[in-house]
Amino acid sequence: MGNREALVDGAKECLLAKGYSRTTARDIATAAGVSLAAIGYHFGSKDVLLNEALRELLIHEWAAEVGGAAGPNEAAGGPRDADAAVAYAAADPGSATAGGVVARERFVAAWGQVAGSLENPRLRALWAAQFEVLSLGATMPELVSDLSMMQFEAREGLAQLFGGVGPAADPEQVEEIGTLLQAILLGVVALNMFDPGSAPTGDQLARSLRTLADRVSPSA
Repeated sequence: MGNREALVDGAKECLLAKGYSRTTARDIATAAGVSLAAIGYHFGSKDVLLNEALRELLIHEWAAEVGGAAGPNEAAGGPRDADAAVAYAAADPGSATAGGVVARERFVAAWGQVAGSLENPRLRALWAAQFEVLSLGATMPELVSDLSMMQFEAREGLAQLFGGVGPAADPEQVEEIGTLLQAILLGVVALNMFDPGSAPTGDQLARSLRTLADRVSPSA
């Protein structure tokens, strides 16, 4: 493993153990077993390194766990591992549809896994770090700017995972669906972390979204 990879791994562990603002460059260098100067050489700054660590945690741990549980199972001809499940659903949204409508079962299962993922100490710590980053954005606008691309990637992934949106979909539609799902996701995770008794289940979310859609955009 090279110094760059060691720094990312060290930053991940520091981020989960200490949070975003309490992690120092020396903490990361010590955890990675490399010199302090290596951070500047490979990433330019501690914040850039922490942002990369956050991005990798979201993609390779959280999305893999939630996507793997929500994706098609092997018996149905789906992939075996979590990363492949996300790609499978995105590349072939028809596999998770019935009559062109995203399978309700997959949607419900995905939201159930979101709540279940918080039982994993690493993923719970990851969400705590994300909420910290959101709060820091009020006084550190440059941090929000640095993370804006990551948020776009997150919305695209959510549109594929929960909304059955394929890679060839209209980018504007992907953005709209992903933004709605991201807003719902933040609220659902916050409720599950701080007031789990009031958090909606996947089944409740499916029913509520249908009711709301009928109210604000009734069929002709």
